[in-house]
Amino acid sequence: MRIVLYGWVEGALDSLMMILFQWLRINRNSGLDEMNLLFRHSKPFAHKIVTLKGMLFLLVLAAFLPSSAIAVGCPTGCICNDETYIVQCEHSKLDVIPITLNPAIQRLVLRNNKIRTVDAAFQFYRDLQYVDLSSNHLINIPTKSFQHQDKLQELHLNKNNLSSVNNKTFQGLKALTVLNLRENLLLELSQGTFSILPKLEELNLGHNQISKIDSLAFHGLPNLRVLYLDDNQLTSVPTPAFPSITNLAELHVGLNGFQYLQDDSFKGLNRLSVLDLSSGGISNISEHGFRGLTTLRNLNLADNRLQQIPTSQLGYLTRLEELTIGQNEYVNLPKGSFKGLTNLRKLDITGAKNLEHIEKGVFSDNMNLETIKLVSNRKLENLEEGALVGLPNLRHLVLRENAFKSLPESVVSWNELRALELTDNPIICDCQLLWLLNLANQKNLTNVQCASPLHLRDRPLKSLTSDDLGCSFNDPSQQVIIVTFCVSATILLAVLGLFLFRYRIKVRDALKDYKFNKRAISRKEHEYQKTFSEDEYTLRTGQLPIKHIPVTEL
Repeated sequence: MRIVLYGWVEGALDSLMMILFQWLRINRNSGLDEMNLLFRHSKPFAHKIVTLKGMLFLLVLAAFLPSSAIAVGCPTGCICNDETYIVQCEHSKLDVIPITLNPAIQRLVLRNNKIRTVDAAFQFYRDLQYVDLSSNHLINIPTKSFQHQDKLQELHLNKNNLSSVNNKTFQGLKALTVLNLRENLLLELSQGTFSILPKLEELNLGHNQISKIDSLAFHGLPNLRVLYLDDNQLTSVPTPAFPSITNLAELHVGLNGFQYLQDDSFKGLNRLSVLDLSSGGISNISEHGFRGLTTLRNLNLADNRLQQIPTSQLGYLTRLEELTIGQNEYVNLPKGSFKGLTNLRKLDITGAKNLEHIEKGVFSDNMNLETIKLVSNRKLENLEEGALVGLPNLRHLVLRENAFKSLPESVVSWNELRALELTDNPIICDCQLLWLLNLANQKNLTNVQCASPLHLRDRPLKSLTSDDLGCSFNDPSQQVIIVTFCVSATILLAVLGLFLFRYRIKVRDALKDYKFNKRAISRKEHEYQKTFSEDEYTLRTGQLPIKHIPVTEL
């Protein structure tokens, strides 16, 4: 009976407190923030304000202190908007949460202050939907600090000094969807740490010192979609904890101490769409390391220690669309390196310091590729002819900051390409790049600067002419005609030679007959010419031909 009576009295006094603050807001003036100062320097009072004595003390304080001594409202250095119910107190040197704000506020930003703890002040703001306490000096969060925030949806506690949280730390946050604990000092996650947050969708635990995660640490989070565990001290993937979060779509576990991915490392995450394993120190991936990730669309394996492309391991990711795999230690990209990735649309190989060679056929299975980025691979100077041919959907080709001195025209199909970047390569501007000059002028694809010869250094390729490149013929159409003629003549001569060789006996016999007939014809022609000459001579001399009269014997 006493407990019920006490609860009723405390509830009544709580209501009176809200009425009191509304009255104080109506009667506020421009005096100093005495109430906030009192709350700041009376820490026991701050923690007991929810008790009956605390309520009575505050009522007495309000009754006897003149309104000129109580500046209820927006603290110095804050921006308060009573129309949008937003309060921003950034770099305001606050060391406690102010209690004199409008009780109806919905968004409270207290970034970059000196607040050391979450105290009872939150009980006055029950309509809060967004709270940002990042970049403060928070050391701990007392139990039930948020028990009245049943409307709060986002809570940002990143960049503080919190060393531990438990399953009572966030009691009362029934509507919370985003919890940010990044850049704190958390060491481990115990069983059911977040089980009282049934609507949580995004949990950021990155940049802590977490080395241990209980298998039931994420129990009770059926709606969790995004999880950050990057930049911690994990030595292996926390596979046992994944069955509790089967609806997870995005997982970030890079910047840990992984060296090896064992079979079924991500078992239970059958709906995972994004996986970030960058900067994890991974040197080996088991044959079935990615098994089960049938819905994965984005994978980041950059900045690890892979000696070669894990072709067979990646083969499980049949729906993969984006792959980032630069800053590893492979030297060569052989034919079929990305076999099985038929849906791959974007490939990023940036900063592979040892990469020197890319073979023809490396992308033979990746017909849907739209973007290829080969950037800052300082030893990459050999791109085999036809290495990028057969990619009908390729639109963006980025070859920036490599070691290319030239680029063969047959390396890629240029008809559908919309963007080409070749900047910051040691390009030699000679006649071999005439095709690129013409292409650049036609399609405005790229802005290439010459590295050599010396007299063309730093000049844009677009500003040059064919003469500058040392080409013999200025008109490209003439070059095409000449090349076509030469090729045609070569083919014709080859066919003729083959024909003569095959029918050489018949040809020889025909030639013999031709020579014999020619001799006979020559003799007849000679006689004819001789006769004609005599007649012609007779006519020319004006002598009449002598007519022979036959003699008849009597």
